[in-house]
Amino acid sequence: MNVRWRPSSFDIRTGEFRDLVRRSREVVLLAAITGALTGLFVRFFEYIVVEVVYERIVHGPLWVGAVAPGIGLMLSAILLKTVGNGASSATSDEYLRAFHDPEYPLRHRAFVGRMAASITTLGSGGAMGLEGPSMYGGSALGAMIQRRLPSAFRGVDHRTLLVAGAAAGVAAIFKAPATGAIFALEVPFRDQMARRMLLPALVASASGYLVFVALSNTDPIFVFQSERSASFQYRDLAGAILIGIFCAIGARAFSRLIRYAKAVTYRPVALRVFVSSITLAVLFVISRLLTGESLTIGTGYEVIRWLSEEHALWLLAVVFALRCLATATTLAGGGVGGLFVPLVVAGAIVGRGVGDIVNPLDPTLYVLLGIAAFLGAGYRVPLAAVMFVAEATGQPGFIVPALFAAVAAELVMGEQSITTFQRSPDRAN
Repeated sequence: MNVRWRPSSFDIRTGEFRDLVRRSREVVLLAAITGALTGLFVRFFEYIVVEVVYERIVHGPLWVGAVAPGIGLMLSAILLKTVGNGASSATSDEYLRAFHDPEYPLRHRAFVGRMAASITTLGSGGAMGLEGPSMYGGSALGAMIQRRLPSAFRGVDHRTLLVAGAAAGVAAIFKAPATGAIFALEVPFRDQMARRMLLPALVASASGYLVFVALSNTDPIFVFQSERSASFQYRDLAGAILIGIFCAIGARAFSRLIRYAKAVTYRPVALRVFVSSITLAVLFVISRLLTGESLTIGTGYEVIRWLSEEHALWLLAVVFALRCLATATTLAGGGVGGLFVPLVVAGAIVGRGVGDIVNPLDPTLYVLLGIAAFLGAGYRVPLAAVMFVAEATGQPGFIVPALFAAVAAELVMGEQSITTFQRSPDRAN
């Protein structure tokens, strides 16, 4: 008599485990492909926006810098209406909506229209970031790939390549692979991460980063000369908490301003584009008169370089207001771009101001802490914010005080967020 020592359920579970391993390998491979395609796409997008269009505007006559953002808004409105079939100007919010709603479509025409409009908005000097279209573009590419591979993704979460593409887009544009993965997983929720997509997000971020830097360079996007920025003293921990409090207050005000600007986008397009164009021109003139620099146009990286010099506190406050108003005005006028970098710039200004009070001999560290705190509070992504500054500056030594600043900002921020499409943990799927 043959005795069956192994239960039949064991064979079934073994088969299921093999299927799981096979699907996991397919997921990782497709995530890597998605990341590589996104890295190539983002590099081409950056080249067109920055090197082909924006460089000509920023180095042109001053009057061009004053009128170009308004012209860009007009062209963006036309492209969204015609090419995009009436698509909205949202980018990162589209990723969040698709993440939470499996039935929400990322349509091809809307994708083309938004990307074309982002080129005219950002290339003409709109005060927004390239990361929004990069994240949206990557997520849309990932979603398109996954929709065409139903057999390979049977039983796999519908958001897998959506998240992978978004992570790769952020990783590529900032040359920060860990930031891309963490941000794509952290931003859909308040106080929670989408952990189930961690491996595809990491793989896609790495492949997107590698393709992007292969076509550009590996230099960090921010370079600071101060060697002390990599270390800190115990008094800097108290300063970090102070920065977190001020950044959270600023982020709450900025979030309200952005929500108002988004509400304005539902008003008649001709009137809001006209008013936004005039407003941007006025803000440009004020910036030139006060600072001699064109600080209200472009992504805002010029503002962070400007902060390396000494400035009066009142001037820092004015530039902070000008940048926030420029971003909100660009958004209200229907501009297509990201809000990640505007948060970074605002945080850098707040950090510099607090640093001038607490430790005027070494303000660089406080600029970095301000970036981490303001970004973390605005998007409710403290981990991604701390990792971003570490990767984007090549200065990991500040992580401990940055965590203090990010946590303090998170506590003071409360339930506020720069986007209305995040969900609280109790509403997570």
